Amino acid sequence: MLHTPSGGAGHGTAAAETGLMSIGTVLNVLREEFPEVTISKIRFLESEGLIEPQRTPSGYRKFSAADVERLGHVLRMQRDLYLPLKVIREHLEALERGETVQLPVVGRQRDADAGEAASGAPTAARIGRDQLLAAAGIGERELAEWESYGLLTQVEDGVYDAEAVTVAGLVTELGRFGIEPRHLRAMKAAADREAGLVEQVVAPLRRHRNPQTRAHAEARAKELAGLTVKLHAALVQTALGVRLP
Repeated sequence: MLHTPSGGAGHGTAAAETGLMSIGTVLNVLREEFPEVTISKIRFLESEGLIEPQRTPSGYRKFSAADVERLGHVLRMQRDLYLPLKVIREHLEALERGETVQLPVVGRQRDADAGEAASGAPTAARIGRDQLLAAAGIGERELAEWESYGLLTQVEDGVYDAEAVTVAGLVTELGRFGIEPRHLRAMKAAADREAGLVEQVVAPLRRHRNPQTRAHAEARAKELAGLTVKLHAALVQTALGVRLP
């Protein structure tokens, strides 16, 4: 549940009086639940017609609490259900008409439900090739190209890690700025090296006979992965001389 702040110095006098928020304030609110969301992501969702913030006479975006809730709803459907924007838009339009729409269940949620039903514990998230194409809104040619550069990899025949939808979405967004998949090979190589470093640290724990120690290895891997991602982001920002809000 997103909690919308009631106002303050960061909103500006006019925004505090009207209850509207700047895009930077909205970003801070959303990042409580969606740490990887960016201003460009919010602008992209606006350009796709999924959100319509108000505009000041000078052109600045101003978001209401309802706008923020709508953004959160869109981001959850992307994150948890791996739905393409077209399906999300149709779902929102149906809700506005007062209709009830049954959303498809794919990706992590589907696999977790199936795993819990079978064994009482969640299983690794997987997604089929057709589901990946639909969720990412791409075609076979694009998927084959991205696979050729190692950006997407099958874990078994026709099956991908559910995180492949996130990767596909980011590759698509970067493409809007003229960054092609072939340009991303260096990023993939850097990610592989970082993953190898984490694996080197946790490998001895994963081989341990004690189940609790092996479980600790997974927790340690997640912690290290989070730290490497933050370090990578900080290094890129430093190299570019920019600061994200």
